Amino acid sequence: MLGSKPIDTPMDPNVKLTVEDGEPLNDPEKYQRLVGKLNYLTVTRPDIAFSVSVVSQFLASPKITHWNAVIRILRYLKGNPGRELVYRYYGHRRVKGFSDADWAGSPVDRRSTTGYCVFVGGNLVSWKSEKQSVVARSSAESEYRAMAHTTCELMWVRQLLTEIGFTEASPMQLWCDNQTAIHISSNPVFHERTKHIEVDCHFVREKTQQGLISTCHVKTGEQLADIFTKSLGTVRVQYLCNKLGMIDIYAPT
Repeated sequence: MLGSKPIDTPMDPNVKLTVEDGEPLNDPEKYQRLVGKLNYLTVTRPDIAFSVSVVSQFLASPKITHWNAVIRILRYLKGNPGRELVYRYYGHRRVKGFSDADWAGSPVDRRSTTGYCVFVGGNLVSWKSEKQSVVARSSAESEYRAMAHTTCELMWVRQLLTEIGFTEASPMQLWCDNQTAIHISSNPVFHERTKHIEVDCHFVREKTQQGLISTCHVKTGEQLADIFTKSLGTVRVQYLCNKLGMIDIYAPT
């Protein structure tokens, strides 16, 4: 791929991959090996977390269209091989997380995609992009389930910081762009529309009442977890990478 033409986005926003797409790949093991390597790369490259999560769903029986999607990720990486996370001191140790969900985004089984990212002291330390285990019956349900996953991650980060001697008295901020999901976490009364949400999702409410986290609304345009739930255009990818603290070390100064 050294001679390939670089591209600005890891995945085409207009393409939805399915299990039955195209002809079977002649060498499935080649696909599996390459996707496995890309999974390791997501440890330092959050900008490809969603696209790698998508192509990982077709490891059992990859098609040519799936292989082309993997090749596109390589072309994206070739365009910015020096894009890395930079850690700086911002004068505080506050912990905050951004939670998002793409409701029924998978054309295969209509499951939603959870995406979150966690910052400590203004620096990105944790992120995730994964398909939810069950089908959500509403966008609020998918967003609330994503909030529950993010809350678990926030609690883990808080415990880790406590063990190494760093404590922060203020509640951790949990940012979400769905007002309904935020209201569910703070409203002590359950309604008929929320009864189908699994019990473990109300973990968010418990931590809110304990004063460990505070839920906040963020505008969709400022939702940093957006890059972990769907494929985006060039401008949006560049903007979110910058907000996540990623810079290109090879870019001209």
